[in-house]
Amino acid sequence: MTAPEPADERIRVCLVDDHAVVRRGLRSYLELVDDVEVVGEAADGRAALDLVAALVAEGEPPHVVLMDLLMPGTDGVTATRLLTQRYDGIAVMAMTSYSEVDRIRGALEAGASGYLLKDAEADQVVDGIRKARRGEMPLGAAVSRQLARAFSAPGRAVAEPLTAREHEVLVLLAAGLSNREVASRLVISERTARTHVSSILDKLGLRSRTQAALYAVHQGLVPVTPR
Repeated sequence: MTAPEPADERIRVCLVDDHAVVRRGLRSYLELVDDVEVVGEAADGRAALDLVAALVAEGEPPHVVLMDLLMPGTDGVTATRLLTQRYDGIAVMAMTSYSEVDRIRGALEAGASGYLLKDAEADQVVDGIRKARRGEMPLGAAVSRQLARAFSAPGRAVAEPLTAREHEVLVLLAAGLSNREVASRLVISERTARTHVSSILDKLGLRSRTQAALYAVHQGLVPVTPR
C-alpha cells in the first residue's frame, strides 16, 4: 500500500454504486483509513451529479469519486464525462466487474482517472484513491493486461519516431498534466505545448490525450503499479 496522505489532507471521497451493499462495504473499510473521508453516497449517475453539485456549492467538493459504470438511469460513463467536464480537480475512478478493453477505454475516454475491478482488495482500492488524488492513473492488474494486449496489437507501430521534446511532453501527459502545466514545466508557450500534443497524437495514430497517456504507460514511460 502507498503511504497515507498527511493527516491534514484527508481525501474526500464519494461512493457511487446502485448496490447498497457495495457502498456499505466500501464505506465500512474506508472509515478505518486515517487519510480518507467518505463525504457522500449515490445510487446512480444522476444522483451522483446532484451530490457533487451540492458538495461543491457547500465549498467542500470531493477529491475522488468511486464510480460504478453500469447503473440504471444515468450510467457511470455518462456521469463521469459530465463530472470531469464540469469540475476541475475532481478525479473519477471507475470501479466495475468488467475488464473488456472497450469498457475500459470508454471510461477513460470519458475522463476517468483510473479503473479498478470490484474484486480488488480493500487496500488496493485505498492505493487507487491516493493515486487518483495525486493525479496518477491507478489501473488494476487485469485492466493493465488487457490494455497492454490492445496496445501491442498489429497496427500500433509508430510511423514516425517522436522527437526528444515530444517524448518529454508525452511523459508529462501521462502524469496527468494539462497543456498549461506542460508548458510551465518545460518553459514553453501553451500554444507550443498544444502543437506538440497534436503531433504526438498524429504520429502515434491516437485520438485523444487519454489514449496517449495509456500508450505511455504501456510503453513503460511512466509507472503504473499493477495489482
